[in-house]
Amino acid sequence: MPQLNTSTWFMTISSMILTLFVVFQLKILKLNYPLNPTLKTISKHNRTNPWELKWTKIYSPLLSLLQL
Repeated sequence: MPQLNTSTWFMTISSMILTLFVVFQLKILKLNYPLNPTLKTISKHNRTNPWELKWTKIYSPLLSLLQL
């Protein structure tokens, strides 16, 4: 069974890492960031749900069987 030649692996992996680094640097370089970011004011909305206005009664299914 022939042995696997690993002599070029170091060069291949090194060049791949270098290429990935360069590609990511070029992608990041094209991004535009605002110079003076401003904060957004968040307004809180008070929403009322219909079930908060009424009283609701919870019926247990076992309660009706016990009363019979």
